[in-house]
Amino acid sequence: MPNIKLSAISTRAPKSLNKEKIKAKTTNLLAELNELQNLLFAENKHSILIVVQGMDASGKDGVTRNVFGKLNPQGVRVESFKVPTALELSHDFLWRIHQHAPPKGMIQIFNRSHYEDILVTRVHKLIDDEIAVKRMSAINDFEELLTKHNNTHILKFYLHISPEEQQVRLKERINDPTKQWKYNENDFAEAKHWKDYMKVYEDCFKNCNIIPWTIVPADQNWFKEYIIADLLHKTLTSLKMQYPGLKKS
Repeated sequence: MPNIKLSAISTRAPKSLNKEKIKAKTTNLLAELNELQNLLFAENKHSILIVVQGMDASGKDGVTRNVFGKLNPQGVRVESFKVPTALELSHDFLWRIHQHAPPKGMIQIFNRSHYEDILVTRVHKLIDDEIAVKRMSAINDFEELLTKHNNTHILKFYLHISPEEQQVRLKERINDPTKQWKYNENDFAEAKHWKDYMKVYEDCFKNCNIIPWTIVPADQNWFKEYIIADLLHKTLTSLKMQYPGLKKS
């Protein structure tokens, strides 16, 4: 994968796209994904790991709700990785991640992921570059283990929001009663580290790209949800899955 420069990538949908047509396509994709997920669960040969990364207010929760929330909850699991606990810090940084890797037949969503340990930690100088390089190597090995030894198909999404749109959404959390529960005054402090975050994200894309990243323009939710639903649909369709039929006694 060539080096990714986030500042050179638009955070919005191409102007040529029709919003209503794309939303209609997404609706159709979600209906088909519901059947494909059922097939994934029944066949029990593959698993899907969805990694969703992005700056605060980029819409990670919205993707989880509006795309994966349409699927059968028995076949989807969601895990969010926040600040490590004392127990988690006493182990290697992937210990808390590996136990949530998806079993066959399941779709697992990481709303923030193992990548937090080479992003936030670098921006706030909790680890140095030498440790970051070692962790990125470990992440590559971990993802290779899942894909080659457990038939796990990994889709990695970076929700690419503009700093202007981020500020709009953060302020909505103050003024909108339905969003005030999300408000965290620290989000505005984190936003001041924007350039640092872009730098470490770009380094992450460069060094952890054995499983390619999809950069998702995230200023418009309708386009973001379409991109993710479409790639998941293509991935599941490519598996050529079949229902197993009657079980032998």
